[in-house]
Amino acid sequence: MTEQHPTPPPAPELFTWEFATDPYPAYAWLREHAPVHRTRLPSGVEAWLVTRYADARQTLADPRLSKNPAHHDEPAHARNKTGIPGERKADLMTHLLNIDPPDHTRLRRLVAKAFTPRRVAEFAPRVQELTDTLIDGFAARGSADLIHEFAFPLPIYAICDLLGVPREDQDDFRDWAGMMIRHGGGPRGGVARSVKKMRGYLADLIHRKREALPAEPTPGEDLISGLIRASDEGEHLTENEAAAMAFILLFAGFETTVNLIGNGAYALLTHPAERDRLQRSLAGGDHALLETGIEELLRFDGPVELATWRFATEPLTIGGQRIAAGDPVLVVLAAADRDPERFAEPDTLDLSRRDNQHLGYGHGIHYCLGAPLARLEGRTALATLLTRLPDLQLDAAPEELRWRGGLIMRGLRTLPVAFTPEPGRSGSNGPTVL
Repeated sequence: MTEQHPTPPPAPELFTWEFATDPYPAYAWLREHAPVHRTRLPSGVEAWLVTRYADARQTLADPRLSKNPAHHDEPAHARNKTGIPGERKADLMTHLLNIDPPDHTRLRRLVAKAFTPRRVAEFAPRVQELTDTLIDGFAARGSADLIHEFAFPLPIYAICDLLGVPREDQDDFRDWAGMMIRHGGGPRGGVARSVKKMRGYLADLIHRKREALPAEPTPGEDLISGLIRASDEGEHLTENEAAAMAFILLFAGFETTVNLIGNGAYALLTHPAERDRLQRSLAGGDHALLETGIEELLRFDGPVELATWRFATEPLTIGGQRIAAGDPVLVVLAAADRDPERFAEPDTLDLSRRDNQHLGYGHGIHYCLGAPLARLEGRTALATLLTRLPDLQLDAAPEELRWRGGLIMRGLRTLPVAFTPEPGRSGSNGPTVL
């Protein structure tokens, strides 16, 4: 008798609106049936998706996979579709996310000093001040959109402070960044204008700061001044590289944190038992659960769905699949972090999970430079929300919420919430954070 093998379920459809709402069932299918899967992306580019944890971790650290798009053997129909259209060769597009050693090593070393544990700890009071001021703006109303009124402005103001953008200019950055995050870097005219304005502003700011730079570093010197000083002291950092560095730290540094706060708040609101556990812990003055909880929120529904582009510089094998030179490879962090071969009960939110070496911020030499700051902002934002607004509740059915389209990031468009208004507040319509 011929042995009968069960027919696997049909392959899921990727990159639809339904998929964006909950991609995890599709990723589970890929992990089991096609762990290294070639697909055509919405842009027309064909790429390999790596979905299992072990393969993902190995791929993220493989030196045969370059970040430089010049290695992409792209067909005519896909040309210029791996970056922001019209900006691929622009000065701002040469940054840490698309260069390799030795340039990557040099530039990362220059900026790493801004994200040391000591420097991040020194920045904690400002993050708390921003957090409280933003909540002050809606606490008396009894309702808010946590994305637009809280998760979005908090990291944009924080990273502007860190870079050294004058506070009177930070609302302009909020507007430009808002355009870019709403449209995901697509080819719309507003996005191109925002990129152009941001590029021009950064070039002018670097010039003005160089003119006014004191002879010796000052305590807590802003990051742009530090980059200029490194350039002037022989580190071979060009003005274009400094502008590109500021741009990518601003853009990548704020959008990941928007999604960490938004996705984290949503996960807590839809898992009331875990949220109650965290609130009791915070009320008792114990922040241990908050520390492990942030890592679990990064694993469970992290801000970065797919790691940024990699391109094979030579033929190689990933997970038994042969990859040709020039092929794009995308590591699906969201799939790897739900791999049952690595995480017990991966679809369960457990804020006390200990063995949690998730890939939410990547792995290897391109591990997220700003992860310490993002974690600080995430912990501060969620702890303060749950403490000040203890009966915070989702003010819409989960199926009514919409997730932003896009390939790399995963985040909500809006997150409406309701709560008992804080007493003694005037009910202002917006915060004055500057």
